[in-house]
Amino acid sequence: MAGHSKFKNIMHRKGAQDKRRGKLFTKLSREITVSVKEGQADPAFNTRLRVAIAAAKAENMPKDKIDAAIVRANQNDASSNYDEVRYEGYGPGGTAFIVEALTDNRNRTASEVRSTFTKYGGALGETGSVSYMFKSIGSMHYGVQTGSADQLMEAAIEVGADDCISDEDGHEIICAPSHFHQVREALESKLGAPAQAEITWRPDNMVAVNDIEMARKILKFIEALEDSDDVQQVVGNFEIAPELLEKLANE
Repeated sequence: MAGHSKFKNIMHRKGAQDKRRGKLFTKLSREITVSVKEGQADPAFNTRLRVAIAAAKAENMPKDKIDAAIVRANQNDASSNYDEVRYEGYGPGGTAFIVEALTDNRNRTASEVRSTFTKYGGALGETGSVSYMFKSIGSMHYGVQTGSADQLMEAAIEVGADDCISDEDGHEIICAPSHFHQVREALESKLGAPAQAEITWRPDNMVAVNDIEMARKILKFIEALEDSDDVQQVVGNFEIAPELLEKLANE
């Protein structure tokens, strides 16, 4: 989403940092556990696990927590069984959202997500109700220090990516989801590990948000969704005006 990295910076400045980091580690642990169950415990032979471990390391998750998540998956007990679930609906101001979760209790998670949509003036819809307005993409982020826009675009094209979008916050290399793992590995060999790598959603069209109260409400809505341990990813089709993002960042 537009302003995505700026939005993340705003969220990281708010709230209890230890609590947020604890929740983030829980989410990363679940992704590692699911990755092992889907493939195997050796990251050399499990590309999803390699991506999950890289994401955990990027967030400074301790090695013992990473190892514990892998062990938990190998134990194959009920507490490490998670379902991948996608929710779709409309949030504040008619914005469309896709929420992806890993849950051990579908009823609990659905209830939490639905109540959050309702609380902020939105409504949870059926599967497919908003996803037709998004495209699934592979996304890899590199910092500005990695190279110039031309250098990153050249590297992206060489490894089979579709595009490279550069701004003052860094570079985002985009590819088809089916090519994600091979593009990511090729980029890593050329440029080093990305700061973030994921298969996510990109809206076809954006809803402009020029009212600070609506912008604040949307960010609080996302924060409430991400407060759930089950929610892994929240993507919306809103674009907050840069000057509003600056004001919100300074609150």
